[in-house]
Amino acid sequence: MDNLERPIGIFDSGIGGLTVARHIMEVLPDEKIIYFGDTARVPYGNKSRETIERFAREDIEFLLRFDVKAIVAACFTVSSNALENIREDYNIPIIGMIDPGVQEVLQAGNLRRIGVIGTTATIESKAYENALKKQLDVEIYAYSCPLFVPLAEEGWIEHPATYMIAEEYLHPLKENRVDAVILGCTHYPILKGVIQKVMGEDVLLLEPGLQAGMILKDYLVEKDLLSSNNGGIEIYLSDIPRKFNEIIDRFLGGRRDRVLGIEKVRPFQSPCK
Repeated sequence: MDNLERPIGIFDSGIGGLTVARHIMEVLPDEKIIYFGDTARVPYGNKSRETIERFAREDIEFLLRFDVKAIVAACFTVSSNALENIREDYNIPIIGMIDPGVQEVLQAGNLRRIGVIGTTATIESKAYENALKKQLDVEIYAYSCPLFVPLAEEGWIEHPATYMIAEEYLHPLKENRVDAVILGCTHYPILKGVIQKVMGEDVLLLEPGLQAGMILKDYLVEKDLLSSNNGGIEIYLSDIPRKFNEIIDRFLGGRRDRVLGIEKVRPFQSPCK
């Protein structure tokens, strides 16, 4: 396959990574994307570090079968718990979600009190805290918000229960008067409107997925690997969730017309091609 026409690989523990894919499709509309969601083993956020690393390696190996030219680890749990250990084992760029989040903070400027919300594994890793404090003199307030995931998948965007739970989760961040909040889980952008209303309009919400798309674009430009085809996304899942058609529309932000195909695959066996 021509290097320019090789696809981009994206993986996540489930379907949440489609919010990252959506940003990449906006930044790189001509690129073909191969997306793998490990929906049969979701969530990764409550797994041990060793299991997270093993799953991540298997996800990467699956994508490599498509001769991808770059990989985006859309999973924040993988990015914070495993990516540093496994990057050097692959001769291909693998972009995680931690560095893009840090870049978002740096570009915003004048942020001194930063909130981070994510899965338990992401928060316990202190990956954002460690990365940010290497470059900035900032205070970090990090909290897990596990119920945001099922609320996003259920589509309870404006439901009173969602606001009630958001108020409970975000109360410590409001008390500490944070300047910005990093949305450290792929599902959280679906609830961005709720989070913004609860936190207030003066608080900046940062989505690392958008910056990941910009980092990927810079790499492809530098290596002269930009594609000129019509783009689109092929979706491979280890299980098809109930209400998947409804979920995919929500997470891709109305870009269903860019979906080239959806296929259930046996995890970590050759895709039916």
